[in-house]
Amino acid sequence: MYFEKVRDIIAKQLDIDGTTITMTSRLIDDLKADSLDIVELIMDLEQEFNIEIPDEELPKVQTVSDIVGYLEKK
Repeated sequence: MYFEKVRDIIAKQLDIDGTTITMTSRLIDDLKADSLDIVELIMDLEQEFNIEIPDEELPKVQTVSDIVGYLEKK
């Protein structure tokens, strides 16, 4: 349910082809996101899903699956 929207947000933010993004894609290692990309991505996700992701959760967000899992809990 969340994967498609998260994939689209990541693809737009990182300017990459969404078809290359999978649940196991690692944001930094696989998708080449840097720290600024991650911050902007989190802000986009917070706005899109009307949530707030606490700073202490950020280190836990390593993969697309981590993001989707977090959203499913909220």
